[in-house]
Amino acid sequence: MHSQNSTEMPNKIAVIGSGFASLAAATSLADGGKEVHVYEKNSTAGGRARKFEADGYTFDMGPSWYWMPEVFEKYFNRFGKSVSDYYNLVRLSPSYRVYFGKGDFVDVPANKPELFELFESIEKGSAKHLDEFLKDASYKYEVGVNKLVYKPSTSILEFANSEVIGGALKLNLFSSIAKMIDKKFKHEKLRQILKFPVLFLGAKPENIPALYSLMNYADLELGTWYPMGGMHKIVEGMVSLAKEKGVQFHYDSPVEELWLNGKSVKGIQVKGEQIRSKAVIAGADYHHVDKVLLPESKRMYSEKYWDNRVLAPSSLLFYLGVNKKVKNLKHHNLFFDTDFTKHAEEIYDNPKWPSNPLFYVCAPSKTDESVAPEGHENLFVLMPIAPDLKDNDSLRSEYFEILLNRLEEITGDSIKEHITYKRSYCVEDFKSDYNSYKGNAYGLANTLTQTAFLKPKLQNKHLPNLFYTGQLTTPGPGVPPSLISGQVAADFMLNSKI
Repeated sequence: MHSQNSTEMPNKIAVIGSGFASLAAATSLADGGKEVHVYEKNSTAGGRARKFEADGYTFDMGPSWYWMPEVFEKYFNRFGKSVSDYYNLVRLSPSYRVYFGKGDFVDVPANKPELFELFESIEKGSAKHLDEFLKDASYKYEVGVNKLVYKPSTSILEFANSEVIGGALKLNLFSSIAKMIDKKFKHEKLRQILKFPVLFLGAKPENIPALYSLMNYADLELGTWYPMGGMHKIVEGMVSLAKEKGVQFHYDSPVEELWLNGKSVKGIQVKGEQIRSKAVIAGADYHHVDKVLLPESKRMYSEKYWDNRVLAPSSLLFYLGVNKKVKNLKHHNLFFDTDFTKHAEEIYDNPKWPSNPLFYVCAPSKTDESVAPEGHENLFVLMPIAPDLKDNDSLRSEYFEILLNRLEEITGDSIKEHITYKRSYCVEDFKSDYNSYKGNAYGLANTLTQTAFLKPKLQNKHLPNLFYTGQLTTPGPGVPPSLISGQVAADFMLNSKI
């Protein structure tokens, strides 16, 4: 890296981090004529969506669900490209499997008539209710995803248009998704299938606005997809596009502090070197940037403010290589064979290691032979937990036994003795790899009081040339929202007088 102390860089922008939001921001800025440099503390791009390879397996480290395909398509289209220029997307059918006990499971069809048949077979009359529910969810998706989430959310006035105000009741901003689902569907299996997608938003269904039935539309109508080669193919595509636009990447380059000059950011400090830039977009953890990289007088929020935020969960993850094919698993598998409400309480109301956890298993090798040696299985096991829990090897081992015993019992297959590769990842890893606040995995929960303009702002009020992007700001947790967040922050910067 060259020293840039001596000359002013009138168009140079520094982007901190290389997750989805940072990559989207960097490419948008470069496309807007800026000279963009990305500084990443780790040795590869992708943030939580990094990958690693071991013993012939390729593991995606974080996100494994590909929903809202048009958000990705719209992103690449912005630059005259298409998703298909960078990776091969396939739709999964069935979308996923939900286990309620041994031999008791539901495969959620990708085909809509089959979906209605499935609901009707579980609860008479529910197909009609599902049709109504999805039509309503379609309207919310159209307004929510195509209009509201692309706003910078700097003020309530952005939302003061007839569609939002007049449609506030139709958008169900003030009632919960749980209440809406429970009113329409009586069977517990259907309720759990419909409440599952909002778990990605980081709060109990009782605390998530019914607006977010748009997630059910994304799930049941738009489908679950997979980029062949793994989720990291999205990152590779985004990095490739960024480089085409002239973005320069600096790996193993943690930003140590922001270099200030009165009421503006003059640059960043990396490995003791001060690097000038006209503005900074921070895609690193918002709390970390605020607390560690800035002096107290320039911080956006107090420690008390952060401590009072409702965070989405953290996770205990296991990456497993298995030297045989595992029976009775699909690509995505949800294990809801224990009390959904109890586990949610142990994440949100009374944070503790769960007494009887729900969990999720991804087996990408069911779809994609390239991610495991021939005849082997690549398994990604995830258990959501409260952020900031005590995390050590003995707890990880204890829960590994719990989860694998349940997995073996429910699938009726021996797995443990066939594991040839194992790696765990939890709260302390999220903190050390991503400077993640309280070791959260997904960001800030989308509760009503943390939605839109009530989220942490994307521009620093003390330093107008410092902007924030990512899962702790607008529009929230998840891969599509992060892609949108980067574009929103970049556009906001390009339209400001920086």
